[in-house]
Order: sequence, then C-alpha cells, then structure tokens
Amino acid sequence: MDIEAIQSSYSRWAPIYDRTFGAATSIGRRRAVDHINRRGGTVLEVGVGTGLSLEHYGPQMQVTGIDFSQDMLDKAIAKVQRLGLKQVHELRQMDARALDFPDDHFDTVTAMHVLSVVPEPERVMAEIARVCKPGGKVVITNHFARESGAMAAVERVFAPLANTIGWHSDFRIDRVLGQESLVLEERRTLPPLGMMTFLVLGKVAG
Repeated sequence: MDIEAIQSSYSRWAPIYDRTFGAATSIGRRRAVDHINRRGGTVLEVGVGTGLSLEHYGPQMQVTGIDFSQDMLDKAIAKVQRLGLKQVHELRQMDARALDFPDDHFDTVTAMHVLSVVPEPERVMAEIARVCKPGGKVVITNHFARESGAMAAVERVFAPLANTIGWHSDFRIDRVLGQESLVLEERRTLPPLGMMTFLVLGKVAG
C-alpha cells in the first residue's frame, strides 16, 4: 500500500472505525495490553489509531502513541482528554518508517493490527527494533495469511483490494520476523477462528 492510499482509506474509516474494525480486533488489543501492563515501564504504540487500547493501560504505564493519520489521531486525543487518561504521556503524528525517537528508548514497543496496513513493513519493523531497549519486548497482534485451506483462498481474492479496504489480506508473517535483534518468544492464535495472531519478540543485548 502507498502512503496516500493509507491516508485516504483511514480518513474514510475514522468516523466508524471503533464500531467496525475496532470491534473485530478487540480481543487482540486486550491480550497485548494485558501482557504489557504486567511488564510496566515505558511503551510506544505504533499505529495508535483512534486510541482503542489507551484506556486499558494501567496507571503505572507511560504510554506514547503515534499514527500517520491525523483524522485517527484527533479521535485518540479527544478520548484521552474525555477519559482523563494520565498514563498517556504523548500522542504524535508520525511515519512509522522513520520514528523520531532515540535508539533503545522504550521498554516495550507494540503494533496492534497495523503491520498489514503500513507501506514497507520491514522498514517499520527495523525502526521498532531500533527504539526498543535491549532486553525489552515487541508485542504484535495482526492477521497473517494462511498457507492453505478455504480462508487462504479468500485472502488471495481480497489481496488486490488492499488500497480500497485499507489492509493486506495476504500479509505473510515472515515480513515481521526478519530483524536479527528480535527473537520470537511467544506465538499463539486468537479467536475468533484463529484469524489473528499474538506475537512477543525479545530484543537481544548488543
């Protein structure tokens, strides 16, 4: 997907995102945030969107969120103000391919249902790895393409519509597992029907 298509797509989805994609991905978001809350510390949420996850972070957390879509981000900012979410430290408009943060900066970096949306996901993963502290964790929830079966065929049918629907239905998991500094520690499928996958990657020292 190109960046203009993403911006256009999420401008269209922003008004109804919470009731559509947001509802469909809520299980993955809660699983990710529960895991992060147990760790504590600082967290960067890449692709914070309308802020669906923000109210679930514990008060001990220090949360920074970024998103490319200002339409989505405006909704997240309003949500933080309305709910008084003190754990949210900062929300910024930013391209995930060039994160404006120092190396080794966050205890946890998370990307929830965003990697199959961004252009150049390998470049985004390189930036995620860069800003995560050694010994820190990268927590991902996402839909990944199936290798076989009826659902795999359906995913291939919808793949050419990525710029229209706003995500890649045929997104392969190996596109997020290629960073040498990140080691896969946990992988599990999530309901409904195992359509989503939860991943934890640890950043090795050095």
